[in-house]
Amino acid sequence: MKLLLPLLPDDKLVMTMDRTNWEYGEADLNVLVLGVVLEGFTLPLVWTALPHGGSSDTRTRERLVARLLKVLPAKQWRVLVADREFVGREWFAFLRRRGVKRCLRIRGDSRVDDLRLDEGWAYVEPGQVVGLLEKANIYGQVMQLVVTRTPEGELLALATDLKIDETRGVYHLRWSVESTFSAQKSRGFDLEASAMTKPARLERLVGVVTLAMAWCLRIGTWCHEQRPIKRKKHGRRAVSLVKYGLERLAAALRWGTSDRTILLSLVMQPFPAPIQHSAQDVGY
Repeated sequence: MKLLLPLLPDDKLVMTMDRTNWEYGEADLNVLVLGVVLEGFTLPLVWTALPHGGSSDTRTRERLVARLLKVLPAKQWRVLVADREFVGREWFAFLRRRGVKRCLRIRGDSRVDDLRLDEGWAYVEPGQVVGLLEKANIYGQVMQLVVTRTPEGELLALATDLKIDETRGVYHLRWSVESTFSAQKSRGFDLEASAMTKPARLERLVGVVTLAMAWCLRIGTWCHEQRPIKRKKHGRRAVSLVKYGLERLAAALRWGTSDRTILLSLVMQPFPAPIQHSAQDVGY
């Protein structure tokens, strides 16, 4: 973790929490990750291998957050974003005690001021955003509720400490962790191919892969500033920033290109400050 901290920009940071899991033989490998959103990816800062499949428990999440808060105080967190797995009265209360702002998706069967979400907000249409005039009681916490519906018709309800007009844009950044898992696994460094199953060894391997990904992402960001990646017809980049950086770094190390010194130095240079997102930036 300490090797990654110098890469963080001097700004308020959006944090995400999620799990990635896969199977190796009969072993069910499951890693809980907490990281910072940078350049469309989540850079893992702390992680733990779970001794079981399925969801994490509240105590495990609390320990992970507490580890990060020791070196990255809550005043540097803009907000923590997480999906429906990461809910509960104790969890919500813990984050408030530790001064962490929340933007957490809650399930449709959750009750808000004793009203079930999927019944009380059944009228919400795709693209419509509904916020309460006053904050509500959500999992024992007084929070703002923001409800919308995805283009596919799925109810999306967010319990948050943010303002209504910034909530959707911030929550959309949660998808950055999926880009990270993709880059670390089958579409990138192939973490799943490892035969390591013991938790301590798996955690060390995740650390090595995270360092490699962070370096490639930093290089990819710098290279994109010099020569922007072309976009395809659907608007997405032809290659990801991580792959862009990896290809440039591999060429520099193999052929000794003139930019090798610059690329090597980027591993200790902070990322640019993140763009502050609003609801206008978002699609679901």
